Amino acid sequence: MMKKMAIYLICMAALAASTAQAAITVRDDDGNLVTLQQPAKRIISMAPHVTELLFAAGGGEHIVGAVSYSDFPEAAKRIPQIGDNRQIDMERIIAMQPDLIVVWRHGNSARQIDMLRALGIPMFHSEPKKLDDIADSVLRLGQLMNTEKIARPAAAALSGKLAELRQRYANRPPVRLFYQVWDKPLYTLNGAHIVSDAIRLCGGENVFAKLTTTAPVVSIEGVLQADPEAIFGTVERDSGGVNIWRPYTTMKAVRNNNLFTLDGNLLNRSGPRMIAGTSALCEKIELARQHRKAAR
Repeated sequence: MMKKMAIYLICMAALAASTAQAAITVRDDDGNLVTLQQPAKRIISMAPHVTELLFAAGGGEHIVGAVSYSDFPEAAKRIPQIGDNRQIDMERIIAMQPDLIVVWRHGNSARQIDMLRALGIPMFHSEPKKLDDIADSVLRLGQLMNTEKIARPAAAALSGKLAELRQRYANRPPVRLFYQVWDKPLYTLNGAHIVSDAIRLCGGENVFAKLTTTAPVVSIEGVLQADPEAIFGTVERDSGGVNIWRPYTTMKAVRNNNLFTLDGNLLNRSGPRMIAGTSALCEKIELARQHRKAAR
């Protein structure tokens, strides 16, 4: 009898241990604890950068729905769309029976997030604020999907590339710059945005870093007054880009031929490709430094 009881207790302990291990808990970018009783297998991605993070973490096959512009990697284009950052198809989302929804607090409206939260489905808030957060996001999403064998080396590789960039551009002479997100109206980003973290890594100084709004509208007069040494814009359809500044020949950025265009998909999305975007940004900022010599 004692032997049977001992075997029973051992089995119960093993079952309890197995049950305890099945629960997965991570902290999202808003500081909330996200707990899943088993690895996520059916995921809704509510932002293009989230889709890229999930693929990098080894969970591309688990994404059952995504918002528009989720177009990287190539396989992401085949994921059924559930709407965009303005309007989502709640009925379709419910029919997909997701076990995890990854939202973007600054990209999805509060109304959308409230609607999704009402479904009672676990929700992970993704908002990388620093470049280091990108690799960490890959790792945490990998934990939620039980794809750590892929996520861990992927995160390590991103951290390694970031460390190389930091070493290469450490202590470089500063370059004051204006980062142009859009020109109708004229949008930029403040110092709290992750793009400014990339600018700082390269030795750049965002001339509008001290503004309180994350993505403020500024005036042409304000940019002229700041007189940046370089201006960076991203390739966007229906945008005049950095060419709108060419008539202002007294501006230092125009005089020194420092009007640069970058791939917005690499730099404006806080996903794994932002490390490559940061590398491209650093190269252009270094070019602006070289132009100083030519301007003398």
